[in-house]
Amino acid sequence: DRVLGFIPREQYHDVVHNVNMCDSMHLKGNTIPCLKLYFLVAKPEDSHRISPSPVVHVRGLCEAVVEADLIDALEKFGSICYVMMMPFKRQALVEFSTVESADRCVSCGAKEPVYIAGQQAYFNYSTSKRITRPTNADNPNSGNKVLLLSIQNPLYPITTDVLYTVCNPIGSVLRIVIFKRNGIQAMPTRLNVIKNDNESWDYTKPYLVRRDRGKGRQRQAILGEHPSSYSDNGYGSPCPLLPLPGNSRYKLTSADVPDMVSYPLPQSSSSYSAHTSSSVAMVSGLHSSKMNCTRIFNLFCLYGNIEKVKFMKSVPGTALVEMGDEYAVDRAITHLNSIKVFGKRLNVCVSKQHAVIPSQVFELEDGSSSYKDFAMTRNNRFSSAGQASKNIIQPPSAVLHYYNVPPCISQEHLLRLCTEHDVPGFVKFKMFDAKPSSKTISGLLEFDSKTEAVEVLTVLNHYQIRIPNGSNPYTLKLCFSTSSHL
Repeated sequence: DRVLGFIPREQYHDVVHNVNMCDSMHLKGNTIPCLKLYFLVAKPEDSHRISPSPVVHVRGLCEAVVEADLIDALEKFGSICYVMMMPFKRQALVEFSTVESADRCVSCGAKEPVYIAGQQAYFNYSTSKRITRPTNADNPNSGNKVLLLSIQNPLYPITTDVLYTVCNPIGSVLRIVIFKRNGIQAMPTRLNVIKNDNESWDYTKPYLVRRDRGKGRQRQAILGEHPSSYSDNGYGSPCPLLPLPGNSRYKLTSADVPDMVSYPLPQSSSSYSAHTSSSVAMVSGLHSSKMNCTRIFNLFCLYGNIEKVKFMKSVPGTALVEMGDEYAVDRAITHLNSIKVFGKRLNVCVSKQHAVIPSQVFELEDGSSSYKDFAMTRNNRFSSAGQASKNIIQPPSAVLHYYNVPPCISQEHLLRLCTEHDVPGFVKFKMFDAKPSSKTISGLLEFDSKTEAVEVLTVLNHYQIRIPNGSNPYTLKLCFSTSSHL
């Protein structure tokens, strides 16, 4: 008989249940050897046998608990100096500024339930008198130069070029690595980058191969690309879409580049696996008689160039949309997934396909083709850096911005246009002042709901307006406005 270990009192019944289950099992005719258990139940006055410490060991946490939850629940016992999470064990260490504060926490937890993020937690003194900080994190002069950014509910895809554009004006960025959430227990003092792409980038080694993902013509990122070259004098010319400050303090010289210390990247797992990346979006929930390739283009072109659209014959109400790059697909998913169009809720996701192949072409209910190529259309709005910079990526709203309309078109003309195409009419109208020499006008249209505005844009975007004695028609262009109402 040997002592194998100790179990907390609250886990006693679970252990007994599991042992009883094992005792009744037979594997290939062999009975599992008998296991003798001896339980030593401590008396209440013996529960704090560990000497008092300012560090408290917290157990029984739910998986979603973060440091802020612990501080919020426990700061009533005294000032908290540091918190260290043990995410996979559902435990944490909390260091109070005084032993007295820790004693109040442990004593209260023994007398009455203490809840953290809605779940009862259990407390005892830690054998440690102080939590060891990674790389002496409480010392402002320590050598750790890695900053951890936690981004919640992003409206746009977070890539290395986005983070570089945001952070580099503050100080020279050496490396960026994007993790796919959960499981980081300690941050390194250096990041190891093996490939320059949208999830990791080493700005001290621009020669690392960039992985090109997705098919189709790669469009320039809205926030600008990574620096294209590197020399002893600093980075090369920045992207004209978002130029970096010209001040020399933002430039990186060879003297500023330290030797890289290797840091192992996380192993492949469900928590860290890269999301499926493709320049093709799959759209389901499409109205069978009111949606076609052109109307899908009218809606999706607000978030990136459209190469091809194809309805799937085997899956009614579903289409594949090949866009200019994977970033456009991400933007479309962010802003169009779950919106309602013609009474049906769209489901937009990344397709497993990397290109749209024009096979099994058939006729849709409205008589149009199930496949259409938009690669050469002038209505794509991201074909150049100049075009892309004029687009404001905006989620659907009840207010539409209209432009490229001939000056002779009035409010009544636009209302009649809505009626003729069986879409809801606007309730408020605003025309922007234009120069006398201007050949087009623009303004805003407000609708009763976001859904109505989406339907109008889907039907009337790129509508050809012909005027008497006019040589060429005007293409009505619509997009969602930044204004919520007029």
